[in-house]
Amino acid sequence: MKSLRCLIRARQLCPRERWLLGTEPFKAQACRSLHRRPPAGPPQISSQTSIAPYEDVFDREQRNKESFVQVLELFCNRDVRRRGHIEMIEAALRWMPEFGVQKDLEVYNKLLDVFPKEVFIPQNYIQRMFNHYPRQQECAIRVLEQMENYGITPNSQTRFLLLQIFGDRSHPIRKYQRLMYWFPRFKHTNPFPVVPATLADPIELSKVCLKRIAADRGARVTVYQMPSAEKCEDGAALDNTHLVGIQSPDQVSLLAEHDPGVPVMVEGPHPLWLRKTCVYYYVLRAEPSNKTKEEEVDPERSIYYPLSLDLDLDRDLGDDDTFDVDEVEEGSVFAMCMTNSGDERTLGRWIRGLQETNPILAQVPVLFRLNSGPQELVDPAAKENKKEQEEEEEESGPLRQRMEQ
Repeated sequence: MKSLRCLIRARQLCPRERWLLGTEPFKAQACRSLHRRPPAGPPQISSQTSIAPYEDVFDREQRNKESFVQVLELFCNRDVRRRGHIEMIEAALRWMPEFGVQKDLEVYNKLLDVFPKEVFIPQNYIQRMFNHYPRQQECAIRVLEQMENYGITPNSQTRFLLLQIFGDRSHPIRKYQRLMYWFPRFKHTNPFPVVPATLADPIELSKVCLKRIAADRGARVTVYQMPSAEKCEDGAALDNTHLVGIQSPDQVSLLAEHDPGVPVMVEGPHPLWLRKTCVYYYVLRAEPSNKTKEEEVDPERSIYYPLSLDLDLDRDLGDDDTFDVDEVEEGSVFAMCMTNSGDERTLGRWIRGLQETNPILAQVPVLFRLNSGPQELVDPAAKENKKEQEEEEEESGPLRQRMEQ
């Protein structure tokens, strides 16, 4: 009944309001009420002072840490509310390898500082249960995942920023706790750790790589040739690249027992990745021997009366722990070396240097089995020109035969 009375009263008042709005004063007052002043907001930025799109801002000539941090500070000072911070952070993550700051913990903390503070913290258990502000939390997790991919361990400042942005029970905080639990445990598990940074000196880089391949503490590294420039008799400049080799005492004794009538081969280049740097090495080896090892049979051995009986009482007699192993016969490796130029002239100097500690190399023939290395690739344009010349020769071949006839 109350709702019915309210409807009747509203219908009675409608004609009065229409009559009042029909007059000029009330019509002007109604128009003024419709055009209210907009609520206060951030200061409007003119097109002259606004920064360019994020991808264009990062695409600069000077790409270093200072310019990267300068772009982040420019964005933070541009707007108090940090509008567009997700797009800014995602663009920054893509450009970090170009600026060389993908392994800098300070830059990652600067990147987390772009988020607005105390805005995305859940106020009750319902907001916490339904993943409060999911896009922002996923963006922060992507920042932590990139830190994980590059092996960067967070610090206390990272935790303070995440607490200030998302609170103590958010998904980024859980990701941070997992990183801090597993990273210290796996930090020193690798028995052959890789150098943290790529060495600029090619000789030092070759020494580290050869020691890593050999994995023998008694192996001796020898520098046969330093990088230098020489002038030939005709005045042409000749650049001598570095030449570094390694050989262990076991390899020396193995080469001394080698048959002088059987040749040895120099093979390569074989690639080796040291983090993001690819280097190439060469090996001095022999062909695999065709002699098959015959199993010596004990004359006193008997199937029915074994000489010894080894029983493992802790296991069942039906258990079989054996597995098949494919045995691949390979030749013996006598030495290894690294050089920028893998031609026969440079590798010949390596063989002559090995003769000082291995006199048998003066009697053993050496064969070179060299593949096309990275510096011996053919230009695609020259390859196409050569192909066109071959096609022209094939077409003109029958005409020449007819002319000769």
